Amino acid sequence: MRARSFVRTLVLLLVTVLGIGILAGAYIVTTGVSARTPPGRLEQLTARTIRGMAIRTRVRGVTNPVPSSDAVIAEGMEHFADHCASCHGNDGSGDTEMGRGLYPRAPDMRLPATQNLSDAELFYIIENGVRLTGMPGWATGTKEGETSSWHLVQFIRHLPKLTQDEIARMEDVNPRTPAELHAREEEKKFLQGGDADAPPATSTHEHAHNP
Repeated sequence: MRARSFVRTLVLLLVTVLGIGILAGAYIVTTGVSARTPPGRLEQLTARTIRGMAIRTRVRGVTNPVPSSDAVIAEGMEHFADHCASCHGNDGSGDTEMGRGLYPRAPDMRLPATQNLSDAELFYIIENGVRLTGMPGWATGTKEGETSSWHLVQFIRHLPKLTQDEIARMEDVNPRTPAELHAREEEKKFLQGGDADAPPATSTHEHAHNP
């Protein structure tokens, strides 16, 4: 009797999983695979719920070993500006060319959906990334790397209170192309009363191979 009950339960589970798979496949075929269309509310809710359940089981009992301080937030801010702002923006809004093009789009980390996550959940996402999104894992496998991730967690907590002066300091740290660096140097020369140099010539060979 128990064996039959187990078999029925197993069959029901398999049928349920198969049904969900078919529905998911039909949804993808119907809506397409374009990253330009924002995910619907049901998809967002389902993804966040599953992500939360998966992460919480792995970070249970984990606490932030790095207390918040001005120095920790400053280090996290510099790291964020150099590594994260291209997608998330200096202010954490996600309103960047890269962030808007992701699927799902980079979240506004100032809002409750991010701020209500525990420190351990934020740390896990930074270290391991999230599958089927644009969020990569940044783990280095070193204690120093983990400490930097905890600093980032403290900075993320600071995002809702970020000032314009702090954003301006972050802009000085943001990665820049050679052309942008040249333009900034020329601007400094001009403001200091010097003559601006001609911009560096673009290599014809390089131009031909870069669309």
